[in-house]
Amino acid sequence: MSIVPTTRTSGHSVPLTLGAVAMASVGGSVAVSAELGDAPLFTAQAVRYAVAVLLLVGLARVTGNRVLRPRGTEWLWLLAVAAVGLVLFNVALVRGAAHAEPAALGVAVACVPVVLALVGPLLEGGRPTARAVLAAAVVTAGAVLVQTGGRTDLAGLGWAATVLACEVGFTLLAVPVLRRLGPWSVSVHTCWLATAQLVVLGTVTEGPAAVTALRAPHLLAIAYLAVVLTAIAFVLWYSAVGRLGTALAGLLTGVAPVAAAVVGVLLGAPLPGPAVWAGTAIVVAGLLTGVHLAPRAPSQRH
Repeated sequence: MSIVPTTRTSGHSVPLTLGAVAMASVGGSVAVSAELGDAPLFTAQAVRYAVAVLLLVGLARVTGNRVLRPRGTEWLWLLAVAAVGLVLFNVALVRGAAHAEPAALGVAVACVPVVLALVGPLLEGGRPTARAVLAAAVVTAGAVLVQTGGRTDLAGLGWAATVLACEVGFTLLAVPVLRRLGPWSVSVHTCWLATAQLVVLGTVTEGPAAVTALRAPHLLAIAYLAVVLTAIAFVLWYSAVGRLGTALAGLLTGVAPVAAAVVGVLLGAPLPGPAVWAGTAIVVAGLLTGVHLAPRAPSQRH
C-alpha cells in the first residue's frame, strides 16, 4: 500500500460523498420507520439486522472485501457499538416518539457534530481544534433550526438525550477497531451482534411467536431499513469516518434532518417554512466551512 498526497478537494470528495449519502439515508428513513410503530419492537429490529447481515456478507464476497475476525478487546468494542448504537438507539427512538415529536428527537441528533468535534479527535490521538468546533456548531445550529418546534415532556427529554448518546456512540465506539477491521468487518459484526441481542430481548419480552404479528407494511419497512439504512449506509458511514476522521465526518450528520424534510415533501407533506430553508442554508455553510478548514487528506492505493 502506497500513500500518495493529493489536493484537499480530491482527497475528501469521495469520503464526503459517502458520508453525505449515508446521512441522507438516515434522514430519509424517518417516514419509513414510522411504519413500525405498532410492530413488536425487538422482533422487527432483529429481523432487520438479520437480513442486513446476509446482505453485507454477500456484498462483501461479491466486491472482494474480506470480513476479518475480531481479536481480544475488539469484541468488547463491537459489542458496545451493537448494544448502544443499534439496539438502545432504536429503543430510544420508538419509546421517545411516544413523548416527543420527531423534530424534538431530531434536535438531539443534530447536536452530534459538536460532540464528535470535541471528543472524536481525542480518541484518534489528537485534540479538537477551535475551527473544527466552530464548523460543527454552525452545522448544529442549522440542523436545530430545521427541526425547530418539536413538542416534548420530561420523559421525552430523557429519551432525546439517550438518542444523542447512542448516535455519538455508534461512531466513537467504532473508532478503536475501524483501522484494523475496516468498515465492512465492523458493519457485519455489529449487525449480527445486535441481531443476537435483539433475539434474546424479543423472546423474553414479546415471545417467540411475535414474528407472526409482522404484517406486509412492516415487512416492507424492514426490507427498506435492512437494505438502505443498514447494509448500505453502515458501510458508507464507517468508510467516511475512517478516511475523514470523526470531527469532519461528524459535520455530515447535519445532512440527516435536511434530508428528512425533503423526503417529507416528496411523500406529500407541505413545503417547508422559512425556518427550514434558513436552517438548510446554515447547514450547507457549516459543511463548506468544515471542508475548507480541513487538512489535506491522503488517498490510499492498495
